[in-house]
Amino acid sequence: MEIERKWMVNGWPEEVLEELSPALLYTEVQEQGYLHASVPIVRIRREERVESPACCALPSVQYVLCFKSAGLLAREEIELEIPEDKYLELKDMIGKPLVEKIRRAYALPDGKILEVNLVDRQLPSRFMYAEVEYDSIESANSWDPVSVGLGDYLKNDVTGLPGQSMSAYWLQTRMK
Repeated sequence: MEIERKWMVNGWPEEVLEELSPALLYTEVQEQGYLHASVPIVRIRREERVESPACCALPSVQYVLCFKSAGLLAREEIELEIPEDKYLELKDMIGKPLVEKIRRAYALPDGKILEVNLVDRQLPSRFMYAEVEYDSIESANSWDPVSVGLGDYLKNDVTGLPGQSMSAYWLQTRMK
């Protein structure tokens, strides 16, 4: 089960919140595309870790096939690591330019992780969003960004709004 809230943001947290010095865990460059844009959502993603401390012993490049059920705050998610050649075959099957993302993950004082994403930075449709994952719906609903100094940064919560998912963005920008 994936339980996460999502906010639209302007800039990386360290650029807009001078008083906050979030601990950067890693930076990834990602590309992702969708094979089917209804339920379940089927996504492929290439994740390349470009900056991380020595403590994070993950492969520098991973290829992931993901299935997501319907839902906004909570939904089922199954991720499978796949070999590069299968990823490339699926990418070719999609036949559209993939969405490019830069993701930075930050450790928050309460132990949660803030993931901030810059999407399609070279395109006019570029935007930024942030997500925090939770272990229960109750903790997601009760978590207040003010408690970790992010009240001003995470003020545009779009979690419950239809059309705010990456698959919706895919449909709007790649499938017209």
